[in-house]
Amino acid sequence: MPSDPSKETESPNEKNWHYSSEEPESESFTAPKPAPPGTVKSGILRLPRRWLAGLAAAWLVAMATILGYMVLRSRQPKIDPLAELTVPVELQNLALKISASGTIKPVQSVNLSPKTAGRIERLLVEQGDIVQAGQIIAVMESNDVRSRLSQANAGVAQAQARLEQLQAGARPEEIQQAQSRLAQAQAQLAQVRSGPRPEEIEQGKARFAQAQAQLAQVRSGPRPEEIEQAQSRLAQAQAQLAQLRAGSRPEEIEQAKAQVEAAMAAAALAAEKLRRNEMLAAEGAISQDALDEVRTEDRRARASLDEAEQRLELLLKGSRREEIQRAEAQVREAQQALTLLEQGNRVEEIAQAEAQVAEAQGRLRGVEVELEDATVRAPFGGQVTQKYATEGAFVTPTTSASAAGSATSTSVVTLARGLEVVAKVPEADISKIKPAQKVEIVADAYREQVFSGRVRLVAPEAIKEQDVTLFEVRVDIFGGEQQLRSGMNADVTFLGEEISGALVVPAVAIVTDIEQGGQKGVLVPDDKNQPQFRPVTVGEIIGDKIRIINGVETGERVFIGLPPGQKLEDILKQDN
Repeated sequence: MPSDPSKETESPNEKNWHYSSEEPESESFTAPKPAPPGTVKSGILRLPRRWLAGLAAAWLVAMATILGYMVLRSRQPKIDPLAELTVPVELQNLALKISASGTIKPVQSVNLSPKTAGRIERLLVEQGDIVQAGQIIAVMESNDVRSRLSQANAGVAQAQARLEQLQAGARPEEIQQAQSRLAQAQAQLAQVRSGPRPEEIEQGKARFAQAQAQLAQVRSGPRPEEIEQAQSRLAQAQAQLAQLRAGSRPEEIEQAKAQVEAAMAAAALAAEKLRRNEMLAAEGAISQDALDEVRTEDRRARASLDEAEQRLELLLKGSRREEIQRAEAQVREAQQALTLLEQGNRVEEIAQAEAQVAEAQGRLRGVEVELEDATVRAPFGGQVTQKYATEGAFVTPTTSASAAGSATSTSVVTLARGLEVVAKVPEADISKIKPAQKVEIVADAYREQVFSGRVRLVAPEAIKEQDVTLFEVRVDIFGGEQQLRSGMNADVTFLGEEISGALVVPAVAIVTDIEQGGQKGVLVPDDKNQPQFRPVTVGEIIGDKIRIINGVETGERVFIGLPPGQKLEDILKQDN
């Protein structure tokens, strides 16, 4: 069936090809109508000539591009597969750095407590206070110590007074008294030895004869009372004669009686004075020392009275041999007393007194130390970090050098000074750390701030943590007092010297041969560019690089990855 000519005609601006969307009514194929001028028929696809020319031009451009790419690629050097798996050994200047972790701690920390157990009378600080060295922290009760201090002072004064007395020697009046007693004793001895004088005996005989005559006269006729009087006078005369014959002169007896009377008067006066002073002392009007002096005078007066009475009795009784001996002994005693006073005290007595003074002073110093120990003072300037007791609490001595963590409730306070970092460094790196070495410190609480420090001490003895040998390194911190606190964690970096011209390789290039005792080495290309194990001596690890001390040369290449299909175990076995 002929189609509509209007439907078969297409505009040159429309699609140049399409498939019919209508199903054919029969198996016969309807041939298209003749195409307009400038078109080519090809089956059901119809392309304008302009489009055909464009396609041809595009094809030519594509071919030219491909050809140019192939030319450029042919001119570029071929990529060596070995370069992708290896890197060269480089020569670099390295700054040695060792990293470690640590904890911020006080430079010095002690628990303060009294030296002796007692109760706190006053506590003068609070937690967080800043104190100076020697400042009073607490005062303990010390009434008993003060009492013993007074006693010790009195003992020192007494010993010192005795020493001064011995050093000064006898007073002049004491020497004069001794001389007087010696002269008196010598006179008594001479009198006892000499006995009565002849004229005294004759006088006694005359009085006796007179008395006998009077007695005879009375017997011849006097009254009885006269006879009795005469007999009495005779008896008295006989007694006087016997006394004279025994050695006592009347004037001596009279003198002795006078001495007795004087001594009795002095003794009575002393007794009365003692009685009055005892009454005054009872009322508190005089001191005990004054009363003791009066008692001494009373005893001295009574002794003088006894001496005078004995002398009178001696004169009345006459001079017996034993009395002469006694008088001689008194002379010797008086002579010795005088000599002792004149010569002064012996050296050993003064030395003994000096020793007693020193002993008393030692006891006094001991009590003074106890009193000083009752005051708890700060041994150094710092901050009170802990407070364990209050006023009125009973505390006992503890180890003042113990750490704050071991403090008990018996301590008074904990005092800390300064801050430092205690870092734990592995054994392999400890040889690279020296005192005064510079350190960078970064606390976990201030990750953006770097604090400066310096190595103060490297511990002489290692510690073990989880079978790892470590050394504690103490680092002084410069600054940061306002931010850093005891107990904070921190990372430290020890800054070492620069190493010029060091051979370095990436850390991933180092392999370990377990079968060779942990020998470290690198994989280098052999003649066929295959990995080959070579032992090396490694040094410091700095970042992602490792220093090679020997085993490779500058410019040599080492593998950082294995070729496809190869295993490290096989390479190491092959080399072994």
